[in-house]
Amino acid sequence: MTAPHLLPLAEAAALIAARRLSPVELLQDCLDRIAALEPRLNSTVRLMAEAAMAEARAAEAEIATHGPRTPLHGLPVGLKDIIDLAGQPTTCHSRLQLDRVAPQDAAVVARLREAGAVFPAKLATHEFALGGPAFDLPFPPARNPWNTAHHPGGSSSGSGAAVAARLLPAALGTDTGGSVRHPASHCGLVGLKPTYGLVSRRGVFPLSFTLDHVGPMTRTVRDNALLLNAMAGHDPEDPGSADHPREDYTRDLNRGVRGLRIGFVRHFHERDIPATPEVAAALEAAAQLLAAEGAIVTDVTLPPLGEFAAVNRAIMLPEAAAIHEAWLRERPGDYAAVTRRRLLPGLFITGADYVQAQRRRRQLTAAVQAVFGEVDLLLCASSMDPASRIEDEPEVERTYPRQARMPFNVTGHPAVSVMCGLSREAGLPLGMQLVGPSFGEALVLRAAAAHERAAPWREMMPQL
Repeated sequence: MTAPHLLPLAEAAALIAARRLSPVELLQDCLDRIAALEPRLNSTVRLMAEAAMAEARAAEAEIATHGPRTPLHGLPVGLKDIIDLAGQPTTCHSRLQLDRVAPQDAAVVARLREAGAVFPAKLATHEFALGGPAFDLPFPPARNPWNTAHHPGGSSSGSGAAVAARLLPAALGTDTGGSVRHPASHCGLVGLKPTYGLVSRRGVFPLSFTLDHVGPMTRTVRDNALLLNAMAGHDPEDPGSADHPREDYTRDLNRGVRGLRIGFVRHFHERDIPATPEVAAALEAAAQLLAAEGAIVTDVTLPPLGEFAAVNRAIMLPEAAAIHEAWLRERPGDYAAVTRRRLLPGLFITGADYVQAQRRRRQLTAAVQAVFGEVDLLLCASSMDPASRIEDEPEVERTYPRQARMPFNVTGHPAVSVMCGLSREAGLPLGMQLVGPSFGEALVLRAAAAHERAAPWREMMPQL
């Protein structure tokens, strides 16, 4: 049998259900892989091997008697370390939070626990999900398993590195300006930002109250849909939660894209923020592949990226400053330099600016929603560059904002990043986005699955 750590989540679940693999065997193989590779990746902030093994043994016994509760029963899932796990620290990768122990599970963790998942690791993030790769924090920054001289994308950096390196079959990240889709793009994964409100944020340390999302990061589209099945659901204790009916997001994964109208947002990467030639060519190839699979691909126009970026900043920064105001005044030196530099401007954005940004946000959302009267889905860039070297701070700073992810934090539409190429120079993944109408996750994942089947990227993995 294939080494358990190499199995995608759905394949491992099928073997567990058939009694050909035990949750204990799977977890032990993942723990062995973590022990072998973690010193090179820095993806893990806290390993909870003993507690997770107890959970795996309990799952094994229950499955032997009653069968699996769900496809996630006994499967290990990593957690970005801004997500609460009862009795464990939630450090946010910051010295400001080192002693803070979570009193209870985050809502999304509680849902996954009910589905039978086990939680062996809290994973690296950029400090408070805002900074960047930083070397002046209690934990080193995670590295890209495709080339450890490069960063893995952020802020869900450890989640991206751990799943891509086959340390874990799946992990959770958070996304305020693209922080699930960024590491998914740079690590060759499937990373979904669900519709705003579909997944509860209760128990997740906030960055921006009106822009934050929680999303799954996996190796395959089916794995992503299985996680979303367990994660989604109304939470009356989260003011931003949507009361949307439960769905099975795996239902249409084999339907293909024949007849689907896909709008290609070329101007994002051709005019607004010109992408590298490799990224542009990969996006063109993806559009041609979807057309060959039967989709009707046409060009569409949205407002320019600069407008979305300005609105995102004018909302996120003051919301973040409101959360961090006391620490910024009393303990500014305890932040990493990059985090402090990004937080401080939020203290100087006026209330009038914030209100105007929220007004413009509604207009941008309506403009995107109107396009869905003409097409079923959007195709666009994710990052405009491959991941830069992690210790090249000027290049990290230059390339981070060169992306097309934040529009869909502003509008709240569901967006998934999937691999669409490999850079020649550094051997690093390239990613694209598929975007759907509100609560159109099943449609987005259907198209992503069709691309995954037709493209050559699914079987590729880092050579560590």
